[in-house]
Amino acid sequence: MSTTFDLSQLAAQASRDLEGAPALEIMRWAYAEFGSGLVVTSSMVDTVMIHLAEQVAPGIDVIFLDTGYHFVETIGTRDAVALVHNVNLINVTPEQTVAEQDATWGKDLFARNPDQCCALRKVAPLGAALRPYSAWATGLRRADSKARAKTPVVSWDAKRQLVKVAPIATWSDEELMAYIAEHNLMLNPLLEDGYASVGCEPCTVRASGSDARAGRWAGLAKTECGIHL
Repeated sequence: MSTTFDLSQLAAQASRDLEGAPALEIMRWAYAEFGSGLVVTSSMVDTVMIHLAEQVAPGIDVIFLDTGYHFVETIGTRDAVALVHNVNLINVTPEQTVAEQDATWGKDLFARNPDQCCALRKVAPLGAALRPYSAWATGLRRADSKARAKTPVVSWDAKRQLVKVAPIATWSDEELMAYIAEHNLMLNPLLEDGYASVGCEPCTVRASGSDARAGRWAGLAKTECGIHL
């Protein structure tokens, strides 16, 4: 059985070996190493990671965090993915419903303490959902934001004790859109309605300028929900 040290060393070596490798090759490596212990996460903004994963491992588990605050378009994209793609979609919900959270913490916690709201509705549910797995694959890209500019293609997620795989980390926005066009992939309709990045509805606005994540938690210093910190 692999130890934490073994897996962290494996991740470090893979990060060096796979830097610059095609995304599909990175996904193949991850599935070869971890098999059913590999899970994919998707925010349902696009379906690139889902398309990559199903080519390597048809029926692979895909986690979607259903926060209770999503746009209807995001939920519609999730439902369409479950029908169209060859994956096992796992809808993960927080411990409390929105109404229960309001009763415990007061209404609209996202407006008063967005970090706590994200911790309750995203970070904690994902942590629990990832426990059965050895590795998780995410669509993080260096082009997403300055905070993600050094994202490795493979890393050791010490907080969750998992190998973290980012097959499209090196892709530019242009490469991402070219892949979507080439394979005629599904997109969240909000991307065609002025949203460059899509999160929970109360905390997301249309963004202008070069920072795709400027529309997330607009007016606040916050740029990450905490999942990738």
